[in-house]
Amino acid sequence: MARHNAKHQARKNLKNRKTSKNIKKSGNSTISRRQRISPAEMETFCRKIRTFLELHRKLSRNELIQKCRSRRNPQAFQAALEELQRKGEILERGKYYILADQDKTFRAETVRLHAHFGFIRDENEKEYFVAGKFLAGSLKGDIVLARAIPSRSGSPEAEILSILEESQNTRISGRVVPTEEGLCLLSDIAGMPLHIDYRESCNYKINDQVLCEVVSRGKRHMDHKVKVVLNFGDCDSAHNCMQSRIGEQEIPVKFPEKVQLDAKKAAAPGVTEFDLQGRLDLREQVIFTIDGAHSKDLDDAVSVRKHPDGHWTLGVHIADVSHYVRPNSPLDSEAFRRGTSIYYADEVIPMLPKALSNGICSLNAGYDRLTLSAILELSPEGDLTHYEFHKSVIQSKVRGVYEECNAILERRADPEILEKYALVLESLELLAELSGILEQRRKRRGAPELESIESVLVLDQDGICTGLAPIQRGKTERIIESCMLCANEAAAKLAREKKFPFIYRVHENPAPERILILREMLTKLGISQDFENPDLNSELNLDFNPEEIKPCDMQNILDQTRDLPCFPVINNLTLRSMAKAKYSEIPKGHFGLALKDYTHFTSPIRRYSDLVVHRILSDYLDGAETEWLIRRYGKFTENAAERASVTELRAIQLEREADACYAAEFMKSHTGEIFDGVITSVTEFGMYVQLSNMAEGLLHIHDMPAGEYFTEENWFFRNTLTGERWQLGDPVRVVCLRADVCTGHIDLGLAI
Repeated sequence: MARHNAKHQARKNLKNRKTSKNIKKSGNSTISRRQRISPAEMETFCRKIRTFLELHRKLSRNELIQKCRSRRNPQAFQAALEELQRKGEILERGKYYILADQDKTFRAETVRLHAHFGFIRDENEKEYFVAGKFLAGSLKGDIVLARAIPSRSGSPEAEILSILEESQNTRISGRVVPTEEGLCLLSDIAGMPLHIDYRESCNYKINDQVLCEVVSRGKRHMDHKVKVVLNFGDCDSAHNCMQSRIGEQEIPVKFPEKVQLDAKKAAAPGVTEFDLQGRLDLREQVIFTIDGAHSKDLDDAVSVRKHPDGHWTLGVHIADVSHYVRPNSPLDSEAFRRGTSIYYADEVIPMLPKALSNGICSLNAGYDRLTLSAILELSPEGDLTHYEFHKSVIQSKVRGVYEECNAILERRADPEILEKYALVLESLELLAELSGILEQRRKRRGAPELESIESVLVLDQDGICTGLAPIQRGKTERIIESCMLCANEAAAKLAREKKFPFIYRVHENPAPERILILREMLTKLGISQDFENPDLNSELNLDFNPEEIKPCDMQNILDQTRDLPCFPVINNLTLRSMAKAKYSEIPKGHFGLALKDYTHFTSPIRRYSDLVVHRILSDYLDGAETEWLIRRYGKFTENAAERASVTELRAIQLEREADACYAAEFMKSHTGEIFDGVITSVTEFGMYVQLSNMAEGLLHIHDMPAGEYFTEENWFFRNTLTGERWQLGDPVRVVCLRADVCTGHIDLGLAI
């Protein structure tokens, strides 16, 4: 009998242990249990848990079980506990649970990771620095519960308390490196080693550039495990590195078959007589395109006429992509998903298949093409006096190239080029004259002439970067830009005045705190500016209200410092003080252009925002009433504007990463060589230097001469033993020490 009782008790204990173990489990098993738990049971336990934690501030798991009397329904109790943790309402601190609001917590998203730190962004778009020990194993895209902590640098800092929602993107790009514990993945962005599960991985070896997927996560980054899913080869190839980055960000490269078929079907008939019905026929007018020599998606063309009284008629003719990409079609859905074409190095990831982007929608010379034309009437001073939009058909007379047109305007073109442009020479000269007038109008508005200096990559036949140089914008590039600005302004003005739904390109006023930082940096650089009476020898007017800054104030800064050696730094500081332009369904104006009305209308082949603008304008030209347009596009414009902003930022980030990787590829072959540069940024760990070839590298404190260094962040570095000092804007000679193609990092040392 005693033996029977002992066996019975053992079975009972085992059952209890299994029950306890099941309660603690999470994941799919918990989800299946929740399906058998009524919402009323869940809410009852949620309410009890909140109530007891409010009364006692902190309770252990066993204490909660006792107070909630959950032994009769442990599954419901466990489900409620997990749900409150998932929502971020309660926290597990050691062996105790507490209410989250006791710690002044907030929800945020992990947006960037580095080797020893990261950044999170809260729901108000405020970013916080997070030290590595406080990252809690978070990966990019995770939704986390965080708490602000005292800052050491003056910038917001936080610690991650728990991960509320794991990112859906589990892909990580990096290279295979050896460690004491075996081969690991060294992430390109985060710079942290992650263990590779070789049993689930494809073939790989040391220094391969690979794409991995997370197979399991721990509470720290070193506890995560990944598997290799794609191997791109040598990690010292910028091309390979960018292919893995594209895979990591899940940017679509190949078009689905149904999208390709949809594009071919739309393009197959060409331009038919049926397509021409109701369109303004402009095929006999002198209309032509001007683009880069290697451009294939030609979506804008121009025409011009000067009247005897000095007035102008400018025609801006844009490919009517909306005629071919119908709403809710496979083409439209894919274009919405991509949002924009991405250009990097000598590659392009197009928004639309080639059948459209390089074919029927491209305004190739000598072919009939469907367009949406903006006919703009301008005063002798360049003011917009009248505008009309028409569905039209054109035939471009010449496929213009920037370099060739610049040669014509600079009177250095050879006879062969002059013969090619014979039909449009007069129009080209008139456009140059009108462009000068439009630039003067822009100056009168006070729009700041910020110079976003970029580099051009020189690649050999194998796609390897063999040179870097600043991009030179010629006269013709500025001509086309002026024409497009006019058309964009007119389209936005029409939509705002008619009050139909639209997507605007908006650029809000700079944040006051950014202007205060700009003012402080100008003062440190010895640049004085009172914004009313600019005088380089006067003191800065500290009474200036940063909330009332105008575009012309920013232009005054640039005008007064343009001839100074440190102007590139001042231009950069001014640019950083500005808000980021974005898309919005609300017409908020454009600070950087000093315009009340602005949109993107001129590139529907490569930007979804422009395609939507065309679609709305097309319906309006077909006679649609404002009320009908509101019903059809009211909510959609909001969603499309948000999507366009997100995909634009993704494209910009990828293009910057590509520039860095290819620059590092070039500099790797110039290790040990000396370069001239300018200090563009100062941090507590070193100085960033922009070289004359536009590559940027880090002069780390560890690579500087022996000494004791004192730094004021964002301002200067000083060796207290020797008295040597380096500050923002100073010229400096450096030597290239190292270049890491995967990360795009270039390490510099002082040239002796």
